[in-house]
Amino acid sequence: MSGKLNIFQRTMLQWNELYPYNAVHVVKIPRRLETARLTRVLNSLLETCGLTHLAVDEKRGTFHYHGGPSSHAIKIIQGEGDATPALSSEIELQLNTPFVRAAAIDPFRFFVLPGEDSFYLGLVYLHPISGAESIVFLLKGIVNAYMDKDAPGSSPRLDLYPKCYLSLFRIRPKSLIGWIRTLPSFISDLRSSFRARYRDFGDHTVGFSFSSVGPDRFHTLVRAGKLWGVTLNDIFLALLLKSLSPFALDRIDEPRRKMISVASIVNIRKDLSLELHDPFGLFLGSFIVSHSVPDGIEVEALAKDVRRQTLRIKKYRLSVRTAIGLGLARHLVPLLSPSRRKKFYPKYYPLWGGITNVNLNALWQEGDGGVCPDYLRAVSTGPASPLVLSITTVNDILNIGVSFKTTVFGQDDVEKIMRSFSDSLDTLGVAA
Repeated sequence: MSGKLNIFQRTMLQWNELYPYNAVHVVKIPRRLETARLTRVLNSLLETCGLTHLAVDEKRGTFHYHGGPSSHAIKIIQGEGDATPALSSEIELQLNTPFVRAAAIDPFRFFVLPGEDSFYLGLVYLHPISGAESIVFLLKGIVNAYMDKDAPGSSPRLDLYPKCYLSLFRIRPKSLIGWIRTLPSFISDLRSSFRARYRDFGDHTVGFSFSSVGPDRFHTLVRAGKLWGVTLNDIFLALLLKSLSPFALDRIDEPRRKMISVASIVNIRKDLSLELHDPFGLFLGSFIVSHSVPDGIEVEALAKDVRRQTLRIKKYRLSVRTAIGLGLARHLVPLLSPSRRKKFYPKYYPLWGGITNVNLNALWQEGDGGVCPDYLRAVSTGPASPLVLSITTVNDILNIGVSFKTTVFGQDDVEKIMRSFSDSLDTLGVAA
């Protein structure tokens, strides 16, 4: 049996030809590390789920897990005191390390950072094979087995060959009309968007940084969202736009390109009427919001402007249309010269940043006492965006992994962006 690659998977595989397109999830396990036991647990689970020896036929657009034995070794990394520097360094390394291309690919890698009575387990995966939700359920299975929370032999229920989502998606007349009506404004926004400055289009190095938002600020965010009538994701996009604005000041003197555009990756399983747990794979859409971000604009006003855009996006399900647009770009890119390929997305898809937002509280559910373990994520930037915030809600904390193209942003730049993000959160306390 084989599965059909969907639009996003085929696009990501093409991106992976340019440079590694990986993602990383890290979970803290509140038990002392026994390396041999952990190795047995994760290899046994991968074998049981059939997630071994992946074959991908990009020409035919198919994939197949051959199954069989799993023989993963676990990389041990060391850190003293604060685990953040060691984890950040390893995550950055893993984002820049490609998976070996072969007839049968092993699309996973593992590392651990030991502590006295707990340890961090990192799972690195070839992003085209899966979205975040499937990996959360896989990691949860590993954690539960290691913690003896599951009966012997139990494992996550994973359907490795769900239907390709275009065969599941039904285009409603309302959505189709909305796609057509909003297309001119979508194109206009992109043509009016200021482009990020790339020092070297051939440099694909990805940097990584980590930030965290504590309970006080998190609850302030929640209160502000309710008070303003916007979602947390709307506020995240507004904060990202405001934090990036100082790096695009030259747009003020531009005759046409005065907007900043950012993207949000969304889970479209509900649009496809898919079960949450069972289908293992990638079921993503994306959308773009654009704004001029005038100097001095308050986060509330900016979030409400973003909300007006996202309401229209949800009404017409424009996140699926964006995926189709990326699919069309995938066919166009191979027709270009190598030098023009490198500039294609920055030129015609001028994004400054993106957000991938996962609420772990909604995924790490029954049987775990209602408390999620510490968890953080990171994803490669891809050719379309120079910076991505991987936001994970864990209990009442936000863990934010920041991946960025070093040819656009330096480490100091990212620190300024996240400091602005944090400072803007403090102003919400007054507004909320």
